Amino acid sequence: MSKVTSGNIISVHYRGTLADGTEFDSSHNRGETLNFTVGSGQMISGFDAGVVGMQVGDTKSIQVSADQGYGERVEEAIQEVPKTAFPQDFEFIIDGTVQGAGPDGRPVMAKILKENSETITLDFNHPLAGQALNFEIELVDIGTNKED
Repeated sequence: MSKVTSGNIISVHYRGTLADGTEFDSSHNRGETLNFTVGSGQMISGFDAGVVGMQVGDTKSIQVSADQGYGERVEEAIQEVPKTAFPQDFEFIIDGTVQGAGPDGRPVMAKILKENSETITLDFNHPLAGQALNFEIELVDIGTNKED
């Protein structure tokens, strides 16, 4: 039976929880597997490394530290933005999220922390930044290597 190596296209089911047991994501809830190429950078590094060596049918529990997940929280990622950067009729909801484009044109998400008369304070940190993540992973399938 083959084992997962870098370059394999694999299918997994997983459940992700925080240290307090709160579930933040689950492929089971969506009713479909997560498919990705191991070692391609599609996944956070800790998840990617955690599947290496698994065989179809294996289930594994791993803990991913913040530095191998979404990184540490960065205070510089909290920024004030002028309200004029938003459409005139935009409704600002504290703790809500907004999506926009970064300087390079790629989409960015931010959480609204505070509204002032002229500005909005946004947090551009990933919502899971600074947290250790727990995953229960079940390897469903190993496809062909990317190079094949």
